Amino acid sequence: MEKVILAFESEKTMARVREIIETAGLACCLVCHSAAEVKRVVNKQHVSMVVCGYKLKDETAETLFEDLPPACSMLIVAVQNMLNLINNDEIFQLSAPASRNDLISSVRMLLQVGHRLEKFVRPQRSAEERAVIEEAKAILMDRNGMTEEQAHRFLQKKSMDSGAKLIQTAQMVIDGTWTL
Repeated sequence: MEKVILAFESEKTMARVREIIETAGLACCLVCHSAAEVKRVVNKQHVSMVVCGYKLKDETAETLFEDLPPACSMLIVAVQNMLNLINNDEIFQLSAPASRNDLISSVRMLLQVGHRLEKFVRPQRSAEERAVIEEAKAILMDRNGMTEEQAHRFLQKKSMDSGAKLIQTAQMVIDGTWTL
């Protein structure tokens, strides 16, 4: 069965959305309470969609979207004035309060789009590569007091600046050849 991540600040909203998606038989819902948790789950499991509110406890959904794999779509369910703040046309939006049928139709459509996108997107990192990147982030977090997000962005920036792949930069951090 499909897996969908749910991330809302409100437990009540999360429970209601989960009940609608699961009773419709669309997907199994994985519940996350922060953007950092969503990123960890996306990196460990094959998830094609995130359904969330506009704001999570550690960042906005729009910022989170930038760190999701290309084949992972996002549906933000929020009041219209919050949806008006979104500047990314690749993020799908559903105005709250949303009807049960609108939510089901939106999730069904995005899951179908996700299947088509997967055919054109570059392959995901192997488990070994993900482990190396996680280890490098842990080193940066421990040595430099960074958050997981800051460590990830540091690796991305250093990779772009040097023209190296992210995995190569992560390995250099582990080997101690690249420090702050």
